[in-house]
Amino acid sequence: MHWQKRTKEEIKERVLQALDQNRNYDSDLILGIPGSYLDTAQFHRDASFLEDAPYLKTFINNPNHIGCHTLTGDEGEDLFRGTQRLEVELIRLVSEEIMHADEESIDGYVAPGGTEANIQALWIYRNYYKKQFRAKNHEIGVVFSTDSHYSFYKGANLLSIEPVPVDVGEETRAVEEETLRKALHHASIQGVKYFIVVANMSTTMFGSVDDTALYSRVFRSLDLPFKMHVDGAFGGFVYPFTNKNNALDFRNPDITSITLDAHKMLMAPYGTGMFLIRKGWMHYAATEEAQYVQGLDYTLCGSRNGAQAISIWMILQTHGPQGWQENIDGLMAETDRLCAALQEMKIPYFRNPRMNIISIKAGYISETLCRRYRLVSNDYTGSAKWWKVVVMQHTKGEVIDRFLEEVRAEQMELKGK
Repeated sequence: MHWQKRTKEEIKERVLQALDQNRNYDSDLILGIPGSYLDTAQFHRDASFLEDAPYLKTFINNPNHIGCHTLTGDEGEDLFRGTQRLEVELIRLVSEEIMHADEESIDGYVAPGGTEANIQALWIYRNYYKKQFRAKNHEIGVVFSTDSHYSFYKGANLLSIEPVPVDVGEETRAVEEETLRKALHHASIQGVKYFIVVANMSTTMFGSVDDTALYSRVFRSLDLPFKMHVDGAFGGFVYPFTNKNNALDFRNPDITSITLDAHKMLMAPYGTGMFLIRKGWMHYAATEEAQYVQGLDYTLCGSRNGAQAISIWMILQTHGPQGWQENIDGLMAETDRLCAALQEMKIPYFRNPRMNIISIKAGYISETLCRRYRLVSNDYTGSAKWWKVVVMQHTKGEVIDRFLEEVRAEQMELKGK
């Protein structure tokens, strides 16, 4: 299978073919499914423009992608097999072409977002430790940097396992070996014996990328069992295109699962996260009691809108690998330009040079200006230390130019005083 750029007509034809392979609520004899086409008073299924809008047509046809179809294949729910097969193709495309997995070695699904995908990983590894080692919940710890996404605190709380946050350097935003060892020592004293390690492929606030080799080396030196999950919710569609030697993909044997979020940098609709995991692991999340579901269910959310998977597939086919690379190159150039302007004005910031996030130290740009341009504070409950800029398609050019113009005006006013 190879990722390639397709024409609008080719994409439309593939999606409409998939919909033809699905069962149709208004033309098939379907009595037992607790779902239907969307309300016709609000969503008009016969609108002529839908024939040229395959995503909207899929959305209105309302396919349910419950389950994990890379795992169950055609044994899964058969009413929506056509679009489910496109989701399987999508999982293969992302895992093999972007995350460099071996052919057909990955299971996965399109989740409602990165938060669920991260918790799905914790759920699987918790169940693995409980089943294989008879571990108790309080003996299982989730190790992550303090810059990591809040979903790991949420997941630890939901699963009754222990969060093990590790401090990062204020300037480097990196986990240091000594700090990691201290956190693990403290966790061990508290009774934690089995570990889930989270490596960030771009933290949400800083764009920092974790050193997987550091985690692997320290855990092995301490002879502590661990499974590693990569949170690529922000960086998954950026970092692999800016760092060809990416150590956070499936070429790394210590990495078992990866989260991505298409509704961030890929510009897909909200509700399009992705969960990828090596084969042999999804069964730890099987809900055996879901016997009325063909193929059972292996996900937290259960029913899923199949149109979300189609949206990601369409975007990737529209750009192709070269087109997406050019898009990322453009974002990096714009981020470089903004950084150069900040340096010229002697405004301190943190930026991973392979990411499109810039975190500006508070106090150098007025809070009024930060809020006007919707920069994100690292702390809305107290005093901000950093304000984040994310360079995206809608910010390129004019928006950044206007922002820099106002920052320079502030600087000149300060100098005048």
